[in-house]
Amino acid sequence: MSRQYSREDGSPEPDFETQVRRAFDNLNAVLTAAGCTFDDVIDVTVFLVDPETNFEKAWAIVPEYWGEAPHPTLTGIGVTWLYGFQFEIKVIAKLP
Repeated sequence: MSRQYSREDGSPEPDFETQVRRAFDNLNAVLTAAGCTFDDVIDVTVFLVDPETNFEKAWAIVPEYWGEAPHPTLTGIGVTWLYGFQFEIKVIAKLP
C-alpha cells in the first residue's frame, strides 16, 4: 500500500503531524478492509520533506498506531518535494 496521506479530496492536511495521523488513519482503513492490522505490516517506508525537522515528529506518532516496540522494519527517506505534502508512507503487509 502506498500514498496513504491525503484527505478524501486529495488535498494535504495543513500541518505535518496531522498529515502523519491522516496517513496512518487511511492506512488503518486499508489494512482493516484487507482483514489485516498493523501487526501484519512487515516493512515500512516513509518519505519526509525536511527529515531533520520532521523524522522525530513522525516517530513520536508511531506508538499511537503500532503500540510500543518492536515495530516493523522502517526506512526513512528524505525528499525535497511531495507535491505539496510533507509525509508519505508505503507498507508491505502479510495477509493473516
